[in-house]
Amino acid sequence: MDVLIIGGGIGGLTLALTLHDRGIACCVFEMAPQIRAVGVGVNLLPHSTKELIRLGLEDELARVAVATRDAAFFNRFGQLIHREPLGRTAGYDWPQFSIHRGDLQMILLAAATERLGKDRIVTGWQCTGFSQDAQTATARFRNTETGEALPDQSADVIIACDGIHSAIRKQMHPAEGEPRYSGVNMWRGVTRMQPILSGACMVRAGWLSHGKMVIYPIRDNIDAAGNQLMNWVAEIETPVYRKRDWSRPGNLDDFLPAFADWHFDWLDVPAMIRNADAVLEFPMVDQDPLDHWTEGRVTLLGDAAHPMVPRGSNGAGQAIIDCAVLADLLAESADPCEALKAYEAKRLPATAQVVLTNRTNPPDAILREVFERTGDRPFARIEDVISPAELQGITDNYKRVAGYEKDKLKAAG
Repeated sequence: MDVLIIGGGIGGLTLALTLHDRGIACCVFEMAPQIRAVGVGVNLLPHSTKELIRLGLEDELARVAVATRDAAFFNRFGQLIHREPLGRTAGYDWPQFSIHRGDLQMILLAAATERLGKDRIVTGWQCTGFSQDAQTATARFRNTETGEALPDQSADVIIACDGIHSAIRKQMHPAEGEPRYSGVNMWRGVTRMQPILSGACMVRAGWLSHGKMVIYPIRDNIDAAGNQLMNWVAEIETPVYRKRDWSRPGNLDDFLPAFADWHFDWLDVPAMIRNADAVLEFPMVDQDPLDHWTEGRVTLLGDAAHPMVPRGSNGAGQAIIDCAVLADLLAESADPCEALKAYEAKRLPATAQVVLTNRTNPPDAILREVFERTGDRPFARIEDVISPAELQGITDNYKRVAGYEKDKLKAAG
């Protein structure tokens, strides 16, 4: 069997490594002329690090990432609402890693280049569509820089890992329409600064109506002063938005005033924002779950299949799980079409539930509950506002939906 992978992002490169691990030949075609270390922070939850460790990447990940130890939730007055351990600190067999997306990309690229061979990762080829017959699937391409048509490429299977602007998804679902805007705009940045709290904490604070922050370190000891590279995301309910574009620069005047008085004993939020290396702006958008991903010998994976709002630290993780499930099914089946159908049957309902839960009850729903119950005022005791059992129940429910309940993940081996 030979597999053609469209897209050399996290999903595409992980799929290439996973297929290679299962003994299946593949080739990656990436639109960018060069795969570069771009982006900001991503979180790899234990269900996804389990798969990356299976691929022999733990040492490389641990060398550049921060092994996240705990999560902490605060209101916009800096009062602690809830804290819980994460990753191996919580008793998982696998860590939770907070990592710069570019670092993850380069680890995957280096491993794929070494294991598959440099000629199996082709850049500057933009996929424009596909066709297929009973025996093969064929992808059409053009040169990203010149627009010239490039030779068609055929294989037993085509997997679209070409992200939120997937040409293959658009061909499968031409009437899908525009992305669904959540009503929340976000600004993302990274700041070089001293560690806060445990030094490996994922912080969520505030609420969307007045301003919410997600803050976590993605590189340790970046200089002689022991600074970390801190990833942060500011989220605010905003009635209008501009088209999703991961590289659009953000303007501090558009969001900094919402956080002007966030001076806590554990963090000066305005100073962190002002000291950022760069700030990017992006609307929180997703797409409604599709009724199908697969047509014959062609299917979708990762953001091409299930774009979701980034509220559960789980977008990259779900793509990595897609890779493991798909590669196992292709390795076990004599009929690739049946394998793709089985993959869709297993992963489409599971990821649809994550997409919908990210809209309504991700882990940061804790912040919404406290915001609503206190009327956005400081509290004397959090126990008078919401019980510890309710708080734990919200995060435990998300673990169940997203597929990383500790006992079930351990039992799966």
